[in-house]
Amino acid sequence: MKVLVTGGAGFIGSRIVDFLIKAGHETVVIDNLSTGRKDFVNPKAIFYQADITKSLDTIFHKETPEIVIHTAAQTMLRYSIENPIFDATTNIIGTINVLEACKKFKVKKIIYTSTGGARVGEPKYLPVDENHPLNPSSPYGISKHSAEHYVWLYNQLCGIDYLIFCFGNVYGPRDNPKSNRATPIFSWKILTNQVPQIFGDGNQTRDFIYVLDLAEFIVANMTKSPEHKLFHLANGEQTSVNELFALLKEFSQTKIEAIHTESIKGEIRDIVLDTRLAQKELNWKPKTTFREGIKETFNWMKENKKLFE
Repeated sequence: MKVLVTGGAGFIGSRIVDFLIKAGHETVVIDNLSTGRKDFVNPKAIFYQADITKSLDTIFHKETPEIVIHTAAQTMLRYSIENPIFDATTNIIGTINVLEACKKFKVKKIIYTSTGGARVGEPKYLPVDENHPLNPSSPYGISKHSAEHYVWLYNQLCGIDYLIFCFGNVYGPRDNPKSNRATPIFSWKILTNQVPQIFGDGNQTRDFIYVLDLAEFIVANMTKSPEHKLFHLANGEQTSVNELFALLKEFSQTKIEAIHTESIKGEIRDIVLDTRLAQKELNWKPKTTFREGIKETFNWMKENKKLFE
């Protein structure tokens, strides 16, 4: 099949592209390289440097993809609080623009990647299942969830098939320390002998998921038509920020201690996702333990430190 990946030079998107190429799919990448890297793009993929908020007609007309995997997004929750207009423009208008191109050029299916925690807001119960009430407490959570409605609407109005995957906290090799995600930031600080900063007491918990498990699963399931259309993808385990930092200290053998500062408004305290629906309908089963994944991630950052200098 011919598959187009938006954000295909990014941390998650580039991994999806690798698995698509491995599976024999003709793959097209769109990325504006604002956070992605050209050297992360598989050389067997067709690459276009383009912005999803601008017209994509020329690319879609030339390439005529059958499936679109839409990973391009503004993903930084803290940045969304500072720049809500940019966040909404990228995540809502950008998604509508992609959907318009899908409609115009008769794309059969779109896979939309969303967030499992920020769209929910402060949970009323744990683990959070797909039926949990949604009350996002950040512009990022609002924009990612709002775009889900447009994906659903284009299915209703235009017949574009879709799947929505809501991720836990994704981590792994190729993540950028400028992303505001804890794992690459802590790793980078340790490797450059800086003092990491933990917001709050560090006992807040997240549901971490390894990027390669996620990317491989998406490619394997992109053509399936399960009963439901929206699924949580995560490990289903609560891990505190302090536990994450302790593991990185162990693997790096550093004596650096993190400092604790005021917590961030808009960030939820605890989250863990119920993944039973994905297990039942799509046989979701992550392969990588948190310990294994963090070790791989730190070692990759250590070996590729020059990329971010």
